[in-house]
Amino acid sequence: MMSSGIRKNWEPTTFPTDPEAARQLQEWLAEEEENSLFGVECDFRGADLSGGDFTKAWFTQAILAGVRLTGAVFYRADLQQADLTSADLTGADFVRANLDGATLRSARLDDAEMVKASLHDVDASGASFRGARIMGASLFGVDMRGADLTDATLFQNTFKVTVDDSTVVRGLTGTVFGPITVFSGESSRDLAGTELEAWVNKRGGQVQVIPSYRTPR
Repeated sequence: MMSSGIRKNWEPTTFPTDPEAARQLQEWLAEEEENSLFGVECDFRGADLSGGDFTKAWFTQAILAGVRLTGAVFYRADLQQADLTSADLTGADFVRANLDGATLRSARLDDAEMVKASLHDVDASGASFRGARIMGASLFGVDMRGADLTDATLFQNTFKVTVDDSTVVRGLTGTVFGPITVFSGESSRDLAGTELEAWVNKRGGQVQVIPSYRTPR
């Protein structure tokens, strides 16, 4: 369970190469108050921020491409339009994080906690979600072509994603609201209900597609 305060008895293994981003981090760490990091549009490339507690931090439009962030906490953080290309986010906590418009291309999110996270219009092509817990999350317009969802757990997620023949769903379990779009070569088709279940099950997963909730008249 998340603590109410931000844990700041932590230092980055490596600071960002960009002087402005490094200064922003240093000033935040020096603050006595438990304020959230303001990293809007900062360039954090070259950093190793593993284990950092970025609860409610602002990473809007930040560049985190290739940054090592294993075990980092992004509880309720704003990562809208952040560039996380090839970032190592193994074991990261994205509970209630906002990742709308972010780039997760080839990122590593193995064993990540993505409970109630928001991912709208996200490029997660080639990303790894092995063992991730994606529960009560909203995935809408997420490109997962070439992504690896081996042993990931889903629970009542809006799961309007795009996949292809190279998307791995072996060991994928749980419940979702569809549909998904499946690309095969130049053609595509939408799958929902039993067709979606069959597509996943044929590839070694076991999911249940549940009907969308309807507001009573």
